[in-house]
Amino acid sequence: MSFNQSVIEEFRARGGKVGGPFEGGALLLLTTTGARSGKEHTTPLGYVRHDGRLLVVGSAGGADRHPAWYHNLLAHPMVRVEVGTDEYHAIAVPAEGERRDRLFAEVVRVAPGYADYQERTSRTLPVVVLERSGPDAADLPERIADFGAKLLEIHAWLRAQLRAVRAEAAAYFAEREERVDREDRSVPGLGLRIRQHCLAFCESLEFHHTSEDAGMFPMLEQHHPRLRAAIDRMREEHVTVNRIKGELLGLLGGVRDADPDRFLAELDRMTDELTAHLDHEETVLLPVLARMPFPPLAR
Repeated sequence: MSFNQSVIEEFRARGGKVGGPFEGGALLLLTTTGARSGKEHTTPLGYVRHDGRLLVVGSAGGADRHPAWYHNLLAHPMVRVEVGTDEYHAIAVPAEGERRDRLFAEVVRVAPGYADYQERTSRTLPVVVLERSGPDAADLPERIADFGAKLLEIHAWLRAQLRAVRAEAAAYFAEREERVDREDRSVPGLGLRIRQHCLAFCESLEFHHTSEDAGMFPMLEQHHPRLRAAIDRMREEHVTVNRIKGELLGLLGGVRDADPDRFLAELDRMTDELTAHLDHEETVLLPVLARMPFPPLAR
């Protein structure tokens, strides 16, 4: 058994507590999806709490290459975090520019050893903010007791991510304009944040649609034949939504040089189309799904 695996097993067996070199330290388990393999990988990492969020550093002990988990989260921003007995999903967002420097200074204040790691290498150690992922409580059903409520929970999360991308894009352009006004030619440090939230939305939407196409839709067609025409339409919409996702990623890829008004107008158009699809799914599916208990074996 590898050292990391022994730490992981002890962490889970003892409610987040471990002995040895990590005893008494702030330790979490970060599960990422492999950038190439697509398989899950869990890594024990030290962390620092700051402004209600957790920060992890891609130190790799001061090595000259970023650790594998950092490359994984750049490809797949959705991660799973275990802290103590708490487990949740998060969006991993590397900090950039001045924000990264400010957060790294906070990390070093709490855990001075990271300064030693930085001195060992010429690469800038990345600081990653783990943003707990979930929709606003006001958008959620009171409890998840049926598949209708589960669908609403998923859609609420997707809508929240669209709002986050829109807000961050607007903030990016506002900061860019402010820098122009003060003749600062540096690039605002929000590009990765926008990218990570957009990727998280796109990957989650793809997973949601794949699950519907392979599981929910065939089941509904079998037990509710009257829905077949509506389900065929939703399958067609999935193809359209997939195209819009590609356009959205392409749009965000050019954010640095984009005209703000044109960019935000195009982003709003895509958001309206995506939201209309979610609204239509709810109109068609909720009356049926609300009669199906969740989890499936619940009575």
